[in-house]
Amino acid sequence: MTHETTSTFASLFKGIFDSEYTAVISLSDFVLCIAVALAAGLIMALGYMFRTRYTKSFVVTLALLPAVVCVVIMMVNGNVGTGVAVAGAFSLVRFRSVPGTAKEICMLFLAMGSGLIAGMGYLGYSILFALLLTLVFIIYNNISLISKRAEAIYKTINITIPEDLDYSEVFTETFAKYTKSCELIRVKTTNLGSLFRLTYNITLRDASKEKEMIDELRCRNGNLEITVSKQETAVAEL
Repeated sequence: MTHETTSTFASLFKGIFDSEYTAVISLSDFVLCIAVALAAGLIMALGYMFRTRYTKSFVVTLALLPAVVCVVIMMVNGNVGTGVAVAGAFSLVRFRSVPGTAKEICMLFLAMGSGLIAGMGYLGYSILFALLLTLVFIIYNNISLISKRAEAIYKTINITIPEDLDYSEVFTETFAKYTKSCELIRVKTTNLGSLFRLTYNITLRDASKEKEMIDELRCRNGNLEITVSKQETAVAEL
């Protein structure tokens, strides 16, 4: 490769607005920063996949996001005006995306933070940040005491009753005995209006007495259908 060819190749990686007052990022530093950011993203993606329900698109996004942020920070390169514009562009992404869970939003912020650190040139800190925060995420996400207790005591119960039964008071005594809180959230007619289907959100006092509560409810609704399920929360709720 001749000197002229080498000079032409090097010019491909120089900005047309570069000057002696502008710091220029070398090709080797650019590739190194991106490689470290990709490694940090891979660490976070693998950590998120550990015993967690996930989609392929979110995992891919999580793996690539640090590298994207890293490149953006490197290109800003101390320019305050450009930095403000980039911050505004990132804020617009939130309004063009589907609302996510608190866990997903947390991982996206961690990925952006790791990419920002790499873009600033602190490559070791970027990997250390990714490792530590991913490890803490895995630990907190897999503490069974938190997840199992929440699933055990927060329930949604559907009770079918005859149309001539006054549902406003008939289950009050039973719910007061077995639940800490109870809220009637929906009343629906079914079977051509001959039956009512009531939906309650309840918080059990003791998860082990769920069957005992159902048996008592069956005695009061004429042994019609009763369905108990895990209480769902809104997708966007934090």
